[in-house]
Amino acid sequence: MNPDLKIKAYDLRKNILDIVIAGRCGHIGGDMSVLEVLMTLYDRMNVSPDRLEDPDRDRFVLSKGHCVEALYAVLAEKGFLSLPDILERYSKFGSPYIGHPNNKLPGIEMNSGSLGHGLGVSVGMALAGKMDGRPYRVYTAMGDGELAEGSVWEAAMAASHFHLDNLCAVVDRNRLQISGPTEEVMAHEDLAARFASFGWHVIRVSDGNDVEQLNAAFDEAETVKEKPTVIIANTVKGCGSAVMEDKAAWHHKVPTQEEYDQIVQDFAARKEALRCE
Repeated sequence: MNPDLKIKAYDLRKNILDIVIAGRCGHIGGDMSVLEVLMTLYDRMNVSPDRLEDPDRDRFVLSKGHCVEALYAVLAEKGFLSLPDILERYSKFGSPYIGHPNNKLPGIEMNSGSLGHGLGVSVGMALAGKMDGRPYRVYTAMGDGELAEGSVWEAAMAASHFHLDNLCAVVDRNRLQISGPTEEVMAHEDLAARFASFGWHVIRVSDGNDVEQLNAAFDEAETVKEKPTVIIANTVKGCGSAVMEDKAAWHHKVPTQEEYDQIVQDFAARKEALRCE
């Protein structure tokens, strides 16, 4: 694991914030909750900007595609995309940088954002890998609110039926969605028991914004045979600043200048605290 990821996360949070400001739109709360999942994956996956067509590359699908700003920030950090280009063109007319993943951009495997579809597509990718004898792994990140979609559970059944041990799903369990607390909108507890009943290996991560815990979970997932793995990552919506944290109103929101300034200060303070550990 890259030991600087914890600190770098706050640089990328600032980049996400600037992307949202530049485009005057963005699902900033979920961006902040899923960021460490994306950073950890792209630090370890077998994929790079100079091997975009490699048939053995690992695949990632952002099923909760409305949190594309976090994906843009990570892909820019890894050299797939240009951050200045994103900041200049995000959400502008005719731009490829739209509010959901667009596979016309390098490093994005599929257009996503219609909730409930990402796991099914990932099952297809993983099954193709098995049929072709390829060594790649497939990862997808879903929101917990997204799990109300019935297609998720159809895909879960198929993944287990076909013994897709090359598939790993992550649930961004931030417990909030646009309508309010997830457990009030459509309760999911006990998620671990539910996925296990569908034949999945389940890993719980108590702090899904901790890259060390996430890396340990992904390490474990790679050892599992004959069944798919789901990582239930307990995260904080709006993670990084008290202005946003655990507030449903920040599901989709553009900060005011005053809020922006305070959020940036909060990021800097937490980054400094990590440096002092």
